[in-house]
Amino acid sequence: MATVELTAENFDTVVGGAGMALVDFWASWCGPCRMFGPIFERASEKHADLVFAKVDTEAQPDLAQAFSITSIPTLMVIRDKVILYAQPGALPEASLEDLISQARQVDMDEVRSGIGAEGATEPAGSGTDA
Repeated sequence: MATVELTAENFDTVVGGAGMALVDFWASWCGPCRMFGPIFERASEKHADLVFAKVDTEAQPDLAQAFSITSIPTLMVIRDKVILYAQPGALPEASLEDLISQARQVDMDEVRSGIGAEGATEPAGSGTDA
């Protein structure tokens, strides 16, 4: 499956409708982004059941800002509308495959209960949005 270009307009539809999405925040002038691009594309062809999407931070600055992107490339793994992974840096192919494998194995019921428990223990109005 080819990668999808994400915009502020289609982000929620594309990522929200996916069981698991990998989102690459990048820019055309970024050398590491250009090195990671083909690795990301090859992974998208191997994992047709996942959504692979790219956000051009130059064309979509509001979207990059909404996710607090300060360094590119930044890769995010979003599963069932929960960000499981968000780290800057270009990954080697083997590391990306390992990350995908680990993300597939995450018990999302456990993650959601952890998020609920975390929210329940924070004082009201604490201002954290972890």
